Amino acid sequence: MIKVRVGGVPEHFNLAWHLAMEQGLFKKNNIDIEWVDVPGGTGAMCKALRAGELDIAIALTEGIVKDILAGNPSKVAQFYVNSPLRWGIFVNSNGTISSVNQMPGKKYAISRFGSGSHLMAYVNAANHNFEIKEEDFVVVKDLDGARKSIAENGSQLFMWEKYTTKPYIATGEFRMIGECNTPWPCFVVTVANKFIEQHQETLGKVLDIINQSCLDLKNNPQAPELIISRYGINSEDAVQWFKELEYACQPEMDEAELRLILWRLHKFGIIGRIPALNEVIYTRNLEIVEGLIVE
Repeated sequence: MIKVRVGGVPEHFNLAWHLAMEQGLFKKNNIDIEWVDVPGGTGAMCKALRAGELDIAIALTEGIVKDILAGNPSKVAQFYVNSPLRWGIFVNSNGTISSVNQMPGKKYAISRFGSGSHLMAYVNAANHNFEIKEEDFVVVKDLDGARKSIAENGSQLFMWEKYTTKPYIATGEFRMIGECNTPWPCFVVTVANKFIEQHQETLGKVLDIINQSCLDLKNNPQAPELIISRYGINSEDAVQWFKELEYACQPEMDEAELRLILWRLHKFGIIGRIPALNEVIYTRNLEIVEGLIVE
């Protein structure tokens, strides 16, 4: 049995991993998945990959590409979610900020530098033609840290996945003043170079299993109910999120799309240069892995 340490946010996007583990699909293929919840998001996953604490991370595209170019010894193996991440822009419900036009000069709560909550602030600022400085960010580690910071006015703005954060609107804690969608597929499967070198065949099986699990989940009419019961999202939001969700379900990545993503990351100032594809992308033999058991 080969142990594989996989990290991801404890959110609804990763339900397909948990269902595959519960169904024993990995163990049938001699793979022992050790799932690690990473509430700190992509910034924390980048750190864990660098430290050798994770073999695979389900990370945000913008954050992991930036960190790979900064020396993270990992590669993007495939897209995981092709649809954009829908970021909500949240403020204290009792505060005076009511529109995106009031954002310049305010402090942002972010999980970590290099995280999506940090980098998407630049995308939103570019969309609305204003600038942000590094001193405008306050590191809060996770969603609970952001709630505390916003409540105490240590920061005034917080960007996080819309549906995960909407329950705090219902409780009267936050108000959402806008949205900012990623102009690229939001999540990718990222793999440590060491794991690629030592376990290429196992990696192929892991990707095939999770792609099939994503496909099965997307075709499951009971999926919204699973999301409601496991993640505390209300019925209307769960149905809408699932309708918008587009899993990749395949290892193939279009070269033109990859080049466009890198160009956009550079355009928004997230990466300082446009790299060669082989600097950030791992492409495996796309033939079916022999002996894969998915039933």
